Amino acid sequence: RAVMSLVCHVAVVARASAFGFCRGVCVRARAARCDGSRPRAFSLVSLPSRRRPQMLSKSVGGVPGGPFAVGRFICARATSDPPDAAAATAVAETEALVAEAGEKIRTLKASGGTNTDDAVVAGVAELKALKAKLSELQGVVDVPKTQKNPEKQSKQGGKQAEQPQASKPTQHQGKKGTGDESASAGGTSSAEEVKKVRLGKVAAIRAAGGEPFAYRFDRTAKTAVLQAEYAHLGDGEEVVGKTQAVCGRVKAKRVFGKLAFLSLEDDSGSVQLFVDKKRLDCGAGGEGSFKKIVDLVDMGDIVGGCGTVKRTEKGELSVVLDSFQILTKSLLPLPDKHKGLTDKETRYRQRYVDLIASAEVREVFKDRALIISTIRRFLDDQEFMEMETPVLESFAGGADAKPFNTFHNALGMSLTLRIATELHLKRLVVGGFERVYELGRVFRNEGLSTRHNPEFTSVEVYQAYADVSDMLQLTEEMIVQAAVKVHARRTNSSDVSGLKKEVKSSLQIPYGDETIHLGDRPWRRVSMNDLVLEHCGVDVLNTFHSERGGAFAGDLVACKTAAVTALRALGDKESLAGVPGVEQAQSVGHVLNEMFESVCESKLRQPTFVTNHPTEISPLAKPHRSEPGVTERFELFVVGRELANAFSELTDPVDQRDRLEAQIAGHKEAQAIQREAAAAMGKRSLQEFEMETYPLQMDDDFVTALEYGMPPTAGMGLGVDRLVMLLTNAPSIRDVIAFPLLKKIE
Repeated sequence: RAVMSLVCHVAVVARASAFGFCRGVCVRARAARCDGSRPRAFSLVSLPSRRRPQMLSKSVGGVPGGPFAVGRFICARATSDPPDAAAATAVAETEALVAEAGEKIRTLKASGGTNTDDAVVAGVAELKALKAKLSELQGVVDVPKTQKNPEKQSKQGGKQAEQPQASKPTQHQGKKGTGDESASAGGTSSAEEVKKVRLGKVAAIRAAGGEPFAYRFDRTAKTAVLQAEYAHLGDGEEVVGKTQAVCGRVKAKRVFGKLAFLSLEDDSGSVQLFVDKKRLDCGAGGEGSFKKIVDLVDMGDIVGGCGTVKRTEKGELSVVLDSFQILTKSLLPLPDKHKGLTDKETRYRQRYVDLIASAEVREVFKDRALIISTIRRFLDDQEFMEMETPVLESFAGGADAKPFNTFHNALGMSLTLRIATELHLKRLVVGGFERVYELGRVFRNEGLSTRHNPEFTSVEVYQAYADVSDMLQLTEEMIVQAAVKVHARRTNSSDVSGLKKEVKSSLQIPYGDETIHLGDRPWRRVSMNDLVLEHCGVDVLNTFHSERGGAFAGDLVACKTAAVTALRALGDKESLAGVPGVEQAQSVGHVLNEMFESVCESKLRQPTFVTNHPTEISPLAKPHRSEPGVTERFELFVVGRELANAFSELTDPVDQRDRLEAQIAGHKEAQAIQREAAAAMGKRSLQEFEMETYPLQMDDDFVTALEYGMPPTAGMGLGVDRLVMLLTNAPSIRDVIAFPLLKKIE
């Protein structure tokens, strides 16, 4: 009779499953003690469908609260026990389940959950259902109310214990009734309220003779090392006789009666802490150690533990604790485990929280460190010397950019922060160092964008007895090596030499919805004039430059007219934005540059070396040895952004002084035109212009250094932040700078 009853119930649940009413079924057989005998008992467990949790109870159970509405618990029971004994056993079992459900709710709240969290809501619903069942079994008819949010029932009851889930960390920590819940509606709590509760736990730890902010902890291995060393362990196996000490931040916590599970994370990875009450209380911490973990440990705490390594039956590598210590008590809650910090502004302002919450963000900065070390190692292997040049200068030089100004009180003099490292590094070449570089911060008092930050990292390289072609090869190889190293780290590959043999296949870099082919070497080389001719249809230099004998050689007006006509014919927003720059251009070379920047630059998606820049915009580069009107210079563009800039350095001191004087004069003339235009627009526009204007000054000492003689030299500057953006698929420069400059919050 018992077997037939069980078969009938299995058939009913199977039909329900076929219609999508339930999603799982299992049968449990165990021994049940009743009146001294040991009859066999069977239990049928059905898991209701997430899509239609109510349908099973309505279609099969008959009424809400019926046996099929109880979720994962007993839906049918067939037994050979006498009726009274079976009822008594069912009551005892249900009472145990009620106690277990209550303990789960308390554990969730101790881990930071509140009454509004999905897990807590599901737990409360489960508890109510069990209590209703218990009342029914005890002879008290009490049909429970329909659940408000049956769709939100949590899966956690069906989760395996050794795979803990974190409840939302932005709420109170603690058990109900301890003052650790918010009094506000909905059970939510502020960070200050959480802090107050956790400070109470700090006091409790100290009152018990502990120290919530430890001095040190001696660990034996990082989590990644453990994962690699014990990868061979089978499910359920434990390494007996060898203990490991680990430490890190608690990212999740769950308690199941006399077992607790903590997810521990360090800077290399994560591992689970398996806490058995009986074993831990028998360890060095003594009786009550388990209770301390349950009551005092919150998500975000930094802890250490020692024990043996075991892989659980479900495959989770764990350290079974013999001893445990709170190393740093976290006073503020962590962001949501799955969502992290969703507000970009908060991510940048509180980068430390962003790093805690997001493994992906940490990976970006690990890649950044690797890229910088790769650049250094590459240059060191090429026998370049790393030098340090002044950050504070009497005036800015080496670039055309607005500097930050400051004042030195002791010397009573105004100073600027450097806008480039170029001129001092060239002085070192004059002094006899043939290969030098500097990797450091540069500061420019200009606007912010996804590509610009007021302080950024650059590397500048100078090599004596070389020209721009040497820098071209050096730049390409340095970037490829950095990409290879990042690829090797991301794929956990130590065979870098093997990767180099397949550079083309391993250097397909994803960026947004594009794929950048760094492995297609050599990268494209094309002159600026040819690019403008390709995209705009105007051969600027060969038609209008005074030194090339074209049909309109030296005719700047005709050049501007042709350029404006071409830009307007293209008609897109970027092209039209270049019209004002062309109209204000001071030379044919400036017209060419304006057309290139407005039309061509953004279209250079794959690695492209743009060569032969006009002399007028390259005051520190040597004239091209065979083409008039241009210099031996290149800029590297990838995904429409400038990544590097290099040229054969100008070593003629007379020519250098003339070029710098012409640049200063042109700068003053352009500013005068802009000032007049701003004044015509009103007082406010003029004030804004004056705030943005800055002077250019002659660096006489640099010219003097050249007069002592600088050997033929090639130089290159590369934006490290933009390279990191490219190799980590970061859309904004703020994503690759740990603490970007942000506007102050009033």
